[in-house]
Amino acid sequence: MTARRLRVWSFAFAASAVVGAAFFAPAAEAQTAAALPAEVTYSKHIAPILQRSCENCHRDGGGAPMALQTYEQVRPWARSIKTRTHIGPKAGVMPPWYVEKDIGIQKFKNDPSLSEQELAMVAKWADSGAPRGNPADAPAPRVWNSDTSWQIGTPDLVVKTTDIVVKGGSPDWWGEIPNVPIGLTEDRYVSAVEVREVNDVPSSGTGRDTVGGRYVFHHMIWQTKVLDAPDAPTNAADAFNLDALFGREPGTTNWPVHEVGREPDFFDPKSARLLKAGSSFVTDSVHLHSNGRDTKAHLEIGFKFMPKGYKPEYRQSQSALGNGVDIDIRAMDSNQQLNAYWALTEHTKILSFEPHLHAPGARMCLEASWGYTVETINCVGYDHNWVRGYDYDDDHAPLLPRGTVLHIVGFMNNSPSNKNVPDPRNWQGSGNRSVANMFIDLGNRVALTDEQFLAEMKARKEKLKLTRGSVMIGCPLCNLDLPAKPPTAPAAAPRTAAPQQQQ
Repeated sequence: MTARRLRVWSFAFAASAVVGAAFFAPAAEAQTAAALPAEVTYSKHIAPILQRSCENCHRDGGGAPMALQTYEQVRPWARSIKTRTHIGPKAGVMPPWYVEKDIGIQKFKNDPSLSEQELAMVAKWADSGAPRGNPADAPAPRVWNSDTSWQIGTPDLVVKTTDIVVKGGSPDWWGEIPNVPIGLTEDRYVSAVEVREVNDVPSSGTGRDTVGGRYVFHHMIWQTKVLDAPDAPTNAADAFNLDALFGREPGTTNWPVHEVGREPDFFDPKSARLLKAGSSFVTDSVHLHSNGRDTKAHLEIGFKFMPKGYKPEYRQSQSALGNGVDIDIRAMDSNQQLNAYWALTEHTKILSFEPHLHAPGARMCLEASWGYTVETINCVGYDHNWVRGYDYDDDHAPLLPRGTVLHIVGFMNNSPSNKNVPDPRNWQGSGNRSVANMFIDLGNRVALTDEQFLAEMKARKEKLKLTRGSVMIGCPLCNLDLPAKPPTAPAAAPRTAAPQQQQ
């Protein structure tokens, strides 16, 4: 199992870990170097890495500023490729995958990151003059067209927002864009959703360096909503009414936030989300920014449906993990922390972890505490220019019992060393603009009944062959002998007077 690392409290702690790792690095690097081929070539070794981990963006018509599909395109960037792939899990690394590999769960879906062996091959190739090798050793080129550009596959339904023009010198803007009818005549459950920006920026555009100068939508919080649905009944006597607390309305579905660079969302097959007939796309929270040139753009939302007749087994969790009230980020300080907590009132399966910060954000950790067990689920770097969500592998998604306390720690760098901050002399508080801040985990979570929770743990124990001696990060009960079904609570005994304590 993955090594366990407990509380991570400061950059100083992280720095000490790096120093410790560096002490052992020569031996590890020597072992990796010994396993490398005598000659590393583009055709045989580098092209497969680029196809898997880079071409989604670095291709003709992709979101990156240059294509990396042929040797002629790649060769001028050999030294840069070595540098950017070796930055580590923080802003600027390529591919943009910021999971720290020595802490917490390491099994994710669609992980494009390079292994230690691949990093060593890239370095050796660049240091050896970037030889091409035998072209016959190269894999067949990947084919990209309008269908494969959707990472969820060809959508069953595509909804387009209204075109918006963002002037080249305009300031950031946040607000509402027009509603769009979905056009659906029957309820359907959605297995995957993807949002992409379509604009008139040339693939070789020379806009600002921010996100390659390719985009103007930074992020969008959105819903689908039946606009003429009746009001929800209210219960004034219920002080903890969840519908009121979470702002749910009949006919409304909340969808994952769209952010620059974000991957599509694939929902758990047992908890697909409902897209109601007669609903419309609705948002009052779009963040637009200039890319340095006048740009006309809109968003396309692609939905993949579950088969007709599908019914979900799991409910969406109503946990909310973040702090938008008392954010306090000092000026000219590179080592600051934000904290937020949530106590789970129901058994929960965490499907994804998605940090959302703003420009000073450098890193976020997710921690779970249950009883005496305190585990760091993951720590990841953060880059406000290229946001990522991290979908857990099905057999490693955290399974947490009710009563678990979730804790996120945000590490903030509001200093000149953070290039994303326009003026680190300014204090920052909560707000929608990039020069203000947010602190949220936007990950997807589902709630489980007692029976579902036991069944999930039992299936995991059997598949991964877990025993009492196993350590399964994110599943504190997985090493116990599980009952066949949840025990029935004993009937309450009649109350009697407490006996007098003997003196």
